[in-house]
Amino acid sequence: MRFLIVRTDIRTAADDDLAAIWADGGRLRDEQTAPEHRRQIVRADDLDAALVLARALSTVGAVRSGRQRVKVLPLHDTQCRPPAEWQEQPAGTTAPPRTTR
Repeated sequence: MRFLIVRTDIRTAADDDLAAIWADGGRLRDEQTAPEHRRQIVRADDLDAALVLARALSTVGAVRSGRQRVKVLPLHDTQCRPPAEWQEQPAGTTAPPRTTR
């Protein structure tokens, strides 16, 4: 599975906005409707590489001071299915044997 590592700016929120959101039980930030501004994007082919890259991007001063954040997002390929051991199996059955590539 491939991953996208994104460094974004953190939006600030006014105290009035925070109070209104908490009173209504809503969400302050919804990435699907209003994503944060992207500063840097990197792609990785596996989770280990993605985590190493995310750790490296986390050393940037703006991330360390809390003005930016680093996110690791899985990219879902429509042609690729998760391994059989990740899928739920009916009771009393077992997953097919795992093959190596």
